[in-house]
Amino acid sequence: MDYIEIIGMLAAILTTAGYVPQVYKTWKDKSVKDISLTTYLVLFLGVVLWLIYGVFITSLPVIMANSITACLLFFMLVLKFKYR
Repeated sequence: MDYIEIIGMLAAILTTAGYVPQVYKTWKDKSVKDISLTTYLVLFLGVVLWLIYGVFITSLPVIMANSITACLLFFMLVLKFKYR
């Protein structure tokens, strides 16, 4: 793995990890009143497109980050509908 891939992996880990606290807080508090449905839908669709792009260019950092982020965003959307 070259240094460019390492930078990509670090970026993937950091940007993906940024969603974890919000998902945890929402799940724990069972409150979604301050969560924007539109924002999370747009983010989810964008991340799915990044994932597709990553598959086409066979970039492990792009695939990993966007797979995990898509799961986190999908979970947030489920919570948004569940705790409405």
